[in-house]
Amino acid sequence: RKCTSIQFRSSVSSAKTQNDAKRAATVLRSPFFRSPHSGHGRTRTTSGPPGQTIASGAERQRRRELEESFNGIRKRRLAVMFGVAFEEWIKAKEAHLAARSVVIERANLKHLSPFFGKMLLCDITAADIAAYQAKRLNEGASPKTVNLELGTVRAILRKHRMWAAIQPDVRMLRTSEQIGRAISAEEETKLRDACRESRSRSLLPVVAVALSTAMRYSELRHLHWANMNLPGRSITVGKSKTECGEGRTIPLNERAFALLSFWAGLFPKRQAEHYVFPAERYGAAGDDFLPCAHSVEPTKPIGSWGVAWAAAKKRSGVRCRFHDLRHTACTRMLEAGIPFSVVASVMGWSASTTVRMAKRYGHTGQEAQKQAVAVLSGAGFAVSGAQNWAQSQSDDANAVRM
Repeated sequence: RKCTSIQFRSSVSSAKTQNDAKRAATVLRSPFFRSPHSGHGRTRTTSGPPGQTIASGAERQRRRELEESFNGIRKRRLAVMFGVAFEEWIKAKEAHLAARSVVIERANLKHLSPFFGKMLLCDITAADIAAYQAKRLNEGASPKTVNLELGTVRAILRKHRMWAAIQPDVRMLRTSEQIGRAISAEEETKLRDACRESRSRSLLPVVAVALSTAMRYSELRHLHWANMNLPGRSITVGKSKTECGEGRTIPLNERAFALLSFWAGLFPKRQAEHYVFPAERYGAAGDDFLPCAHSVEPTKPIGSWGVAWAAAKKRSGVRCRFHDLRHTACTRMLEAGIPFSVVASVMGWSASTTVRMAKRYGHTGQEAQKQAVAVLSGAGFAVSGAQNWAQSQSDDANAVRM
């Protein structure tokens, strides 16, 4: 009997072990488990590598994630320093920003880094923003420049969902819309004469085209021959600062057409993909050491007109920026009575910014204002009639006093 009892217990134990093994195998094979937070249904998940302990751990982790999601609990992010956050932000933006914009953002970092570079993003407050504004103004930076730099800070904080907490207490600096100026006809003549003396042979054409088309510096610099339609006397703007500016067609007036036709004759082997103003070097030739261009690279745009432009301004005595040529063109169109919609199409403005841009770029002179109010006199209202009316009002007032 003892033998029989031992054999019976052994068979029962063996059967239980086999059942446990089958149950464990079923758990490991099954991709489902019941969750108290998912109703009466089953939640599909994976148990990962084989092993009951790993499967149980994965189940607990998944339940914890469901609980946190149900209760709105978010994972805490590690604190990030501003300098590190900037590099992450600019890398994500480089694919969408123009090369010039990336350069500007890097330039902003040079001013931001000494102040914010070693600060944690979560520690930046509205008081820090105000202190930075005061510091930069004391260093001589313009309000607009400071606002542009803080725009970078705002973009980084927004990416990390931290800007909304301090936004109500942040005040951007007030800027003036009266930036830039329109040069006079006399100043334009002096400037063109000075450009004609420059050893940079492309300076005079680019200045004349800028005054004739209101194109931006970067638009002119990246202009290809494919964008030029000399038989049709028009330019189709390629790469531009704004979406509305890109692809706009600008007719060429007589002056721009004549200069660009002459300029095209200097490049008889030009191709559509070549730049209108290519990179080139300058030297002196002959006994008279006359300036001449060499090492022309038509597949690369000119680097800059900065040095030649500064020298021309100094010779002419005219103080202005290159961008003021665009201001000048806009002002002349507005003073000539060209409708806002037409000016906007030439300038490359969107419909929502036309009025604001016209206010910024249109430096209407006193003479144009006099002509505008002269229209308000009305028909049949002669000057003598206005004088007679004023005299009668004066006589009536004297009679009342007596």
